[in-house]
Amino acid sequence: MTFYEIEFPLAALSSDAVEAALLEVGASSITFVDRGDEPVLEPMPGEVRLWSDTLVRALFQESSDAALNLDRLATALGPHVTQTARVRAVEDQVWERAWLIGWKSLRFGRRLWVCPRAAEAPEDPQAVVVRLDPGLAFGTGTHPTTALCLQILDSLALEGRTLIDYGCGSGILGIAALKLGAAHVTAVDLDPQALLATRDNAIRNGVSASIDVQGVDVPAADDRGADGQGVDAPGIDGGLRPAYCVMANILAGPLIELAPKLTAACEPGGYLLLSGLLKTQAYAVKAAYAAAFDRVQVVERDDWCCIYARRGA
Repeated sequence: MTFYEIEFPLAALSSDAVEAALLEVGASSITFVDRGDEPVLEPMPGEVRLWSDTLVRALFQESSDAALNLDRLATALGPHVTQTARVRAVEDQVWERAWLIGWKSLRFGRRLWVCPRAAEAPEDPQAVVVRLDPGLAFGTGTHPTTALCLQILDSLALEGRTLIDYGCGSGILGIAALKLGAAHVTAVDLDPQALLATRDNAIRNGVSASIDVQGVDVPAADDRGADGQGVDAPGIDGGLRPAYCVMANILAGPLIELAPKLTAACEPGGYLLLSGLLKTQAYAVKAAYAAAFDRVQVVERDDWCCIYARRGA
């Protein structure tokens, strides 16, 4: 079976309207792509956040008439589509695996590796391997914020320790910690997809018995402020016990709001890893935690950074 692809800028069009129109004319798949280099991290529950410059790609079977489909899309969405659209032939392939092309094994620190499930294990007999394919939840090690956390985890003495991963995404940090010898990880996230991904990835890596996956309550609509955000940031549940290491790879604003709760979750002498930050945001986040931590470092990669701190005894 052969295919063709219709591609055009989303511009000011509604993503919902575009998706509905493409499905109506028989698109086999629809993809929204970043045309620049604009990260989209940790959307709120129910929020669909697209890039400011988004490209739409729709796949059609060759038996479907391209010219007719373009006319129907122009009728539904406006002339912008036909004026900017590009149509190209697409070779058939194993679509379920095509998105993994180019995804390779990566090493972090001295011995920690993150490898696709189908990849061969590293030749190094000392390698600690996390098996993970890209998915809907954030976190594969390719982004600098995750890579910095993994690099620091590899340097810590985690044998027999407990950790908290707040904003666990794919579960990559907690799973890596367990593979490095940690005794137990509590993984927390407000996104149900992240909780499912973490559980699934933990099972695939053989560490599900040592990880506790928990959701975070999101403030009800009546409890939200005028800006639509919660008056109080979603916090750590009372059932969480202080851990040797607390990791939070989320965003600067929530990290600042959560400072009292994340600090309380880190036991005296324990470590704190805060990431998801641009270098320009490091000072404000660092200031929110400095009083309780006697050693605070900022580790940088490209435009991103990770705050690495140890709590005073």
